[in-house]
Amino acid sequence: MTNQTQIPHEALIVISTGAEAQFYRNAADDGNLKLSAVGSLEPKNLADDGPAGKRPPESSQRETDEATFSKQLARHLYSMAHAGEFDDLVLVADPDTLGELRPILHQEVTDKIVLELGKTLVNSTEDEIKRSLTSAS
Repeated sequence: MTNQTQIPHEALIVISTGAEAQFYRNAADDGNLKLSAVGSLEPKNLADDGPAGKRPPESSQRETDEATFSKQLARHLYSMAHAGEFDDLVLVADPDTLGELRPILHQEVTDKIVLELGKTLVNSTEDEIKRSLTSAS
């Protein structure tokens, strides 16, 4: 997770907030960045699942739902990593979501992170995402 990191070919790029995650692959194999959309993840059964760890009593329902989704995303990334679906991971999330994710990501996932960026890019165009990733790497 150092600066000046080139995003590897086929790296999984996750763009997330506390309410959704979009998945891309770097389809370029020439050292450049070319995003290819490969899926998304949305919250499921938030009331039945609940967040990881304890939540302060003053937490709003939205904050609890976002923490629960962060847990679901962490589980999903672990399942993908454990199944060998990616070797390199770029994790981009708004700062609050990134703060929720970091402590609950499995070591198998964190070992694959090549770039981490605390920025909200979910509603950005692919060109905006590419510019942000290129300037951060």
